[in-house]
Amino acid sequence: MSVAPSYDRTDELRALDTTLAGVRGLVASGVKQVPRIFRVPCPEEPLHQAQQRRPAAAATVPVINLSGDRAAVVDAVRGAAAEWGFFQVTGHGVPEQVMSAAVAAMRAFHEADGGEGSDKARLYSREPQKAVKYHCNFDLYQSPVANWRDTLYLRMAPDPPAADELPAEISRDAIFEYAKQVKDLGDRLLELLSESLGLKPSYLADIECNQGQIIVGHYYPPCPQPEVAIGTSRHSDSGFLTILLQDGVGGLQILHDDQWVDVTPTPGAFIVNIGDLLQLISNDKFSSVEHRVVAKDAEPRVSIVFFFNTRFHPASTRMYGPIKELLSEENPPLYKETLVREFYARYHSIGLDGKQKTALADFRL
Repeated sequence: MSVAPSYDRTDELRALDTTLAGVRGLVASGVKQVPRIFRVPCPEEPLHQAQQRRPAAAATVPVINLSGDRAAVVDAVRGAAAEWGFFQVTGHGVPEQVMSAAVAAMRAFHEADGGEGSDKARLYSREPQKAVKYHCNFDLYQSPVANWRDTLYLRMAPDPPAADELPAEISRDAIFEYAKQVKDLGDRLLELLSESLGLKPSYLADIECNQGQIIVGHYYPPCPQPEVAIGTSRHSDSGFLTILLQDGVGGLQILHDDQWVDVTPTPGAFIVNIGDLLQLISNDKFSSVEHRVVAKDAEPRVSIVFFFNTRFHPASTRMYGPIKELLSEENPPLYKETLVREFYARYHSIGLDGKQKTALADFRL
């Protein structure tokens, strides 16, 4: 009788980590089957039920032209943030060449050779405090299934990286211009969201929802068996606001009315979504919606995610809870107050594991 070979998941995760080349390294080596650490668990396990591939619904994520009438734009943002938690924006004023240069830079970095002696090897790290780092899955050792993607992480504020910290493929001028343009867009969106809540335009900026800024460049190599893997597991974002630029490959889906909805790439548009902390301080007036990226066997997918959160400082005593101006006897607080570091610690301890809003639910009253 044959005996199945033993399987030590931790050893296999470490083996992947020690290559310093991520998922793209696997693809470049000619792998024809998805390694076990990337395989979505068997059907009887809850995660598989969360990730299973039901056909995407035909509904369409709202597209908002920011150059339109201000009152109409505020109304559209209010509706999209409440009902969808996601929307696309056009008329945002970010030059197309700035967007395309950022995508090209991220693609060039990820498609460069990895392994010992490379820029990727120099930057490969899981240290939380590093301003620039490259890795395969930030939660590689926490989540039950590894995602079919690699990531370049850039902390842009506070304390942006020095020129010599950036990889050779990333032009400092290009990435800092992109960061400036998207930061300005984020400030505009926070004004619109503040007005959507009936608050003064500067309210969300005044409480430092935009002081921490992180750029994350994801790379999804072609997957030889996309039906057994996932590009990014089902999750909601932890911070206040996310602005995403994706290429034309697609694969992003959001959960709307218990159906997965494709976010079809719109040329020249950014995708905006509400984070957990913005749902918390809005007392559920805005929704932080779960989303995922499906694996594909087509061309590589590149996306650039710009996360807005507060300035994360270990000594910070600023508490975040439901905004007092939104509360009344009819609308009592739904969440307890929290330090941002406590919320993030809970979020990162879970990882992207397909559970529904676990971190946010832990702070509900």
